Amino acid sequence: MPTLLESLRQHTVVVADTGDFEAMREFRPTDATTNPSLILKAVQQDAYRPILTRVVAANKTAPLPDLVDQVLVAFGTEILGIVPGRVSTEVDARLSFDTQATIDRAHKIIALYDAAGISRDRVLIKIASTWEGIQAARVLQSEGIKVNMTLLFSLVQAVACADADAQLISPFVGRIYDWYKKSAGASWNEAAKAGVNDPGVQSVASIYAYYKKFGIPTEIMGASFRNVGQILALAGSDLLTISPDLLAKLAAEEGDVPALLDPATAAASPVERLTADEVTFRNLLNEDAMATEKLSEGIRAFVADARKLDSLIEALR
Repeated sequence: MPTLLESLRQHTVVVADTGDFEAMREFRPTDATTNPSLILKAVQQDAYRPILTRVVAANKTAPLPDLVDQVLVAFGTEILGIVPGRVSTEVDARLSFDTQATIDRAHKIIALYDAAGISRDRVLIKIASTWEGIQAARVLQSEGIKVNMTLLFSLVQAVACADADAQLISPFVGRIYDWYKKSAGASWNEAAKAGVNDPGVQSVASIYAYYKKFGIPTEIMGASFRNVGQILALAGSDLLTISPDLLAKLAAEEGDVPALLDPATAAASPVERLTADEVTFRNLLNEDAMATEKLSEGIRAFVADARKLDSLIEALR
């Protein structure tokens, strides 16, 4: 009998949510995603510290933002020597509310990959799903630069990303689950909210139904998982990005994984078209306390780790 990981691969593209090269070699994902927190964690490990020191030593006079991008691209280039598909490299979260600055930073990242001989088809520029970030994505996609829209917690964000022709979205399952569990407090019933009843799973399933019903080509990659049950409940999603510890659990257990998401079922769903103009976006996002809070919280956390990475780099100059 196949392992759960092997069975999952029959329905969904498996992506590694890590900056750990050895985990990628072990679990053989198709793509890999990174974020400021994962890169910060990696460069503090002995195995990956040499990448940071090498890049800093070769570019000591470069402006700090440029040096940070060179570190990110150095990691991305190494990752692309391991995975056969794509790597996601994130624009500084401090630019999440600045459309032009996001575009400019994405251009610099792509230029570094170009200089390293990496095809643009193998790179996704990761951008927070704010209104400003989505407008940056619209411009970048029109230029042939593919984007991965992250920190996505609601259908209206997903609809706006699709309207901007984003290549891929990363709805965050675990962080939605965290919010509802914390909000419920002592009344939370873990068993009743597991699997397909998990609020994070339901959010991604609703986005999947919307996209497939209306023939939207933007890829859906469930992210931020807290347990194996959340992953298995989204089998059939276009992609799932999974941390090494959860990949290990999937690889250690045998079993068949049925596809719980499929385009035919989605096509029959009763969802209706949603407008994605700025006023509607801001109003609907504002009405969704969970999405509003988790988006802001996520940006703050990434900004905090970006600052820590800045400090590590400055200390090596």
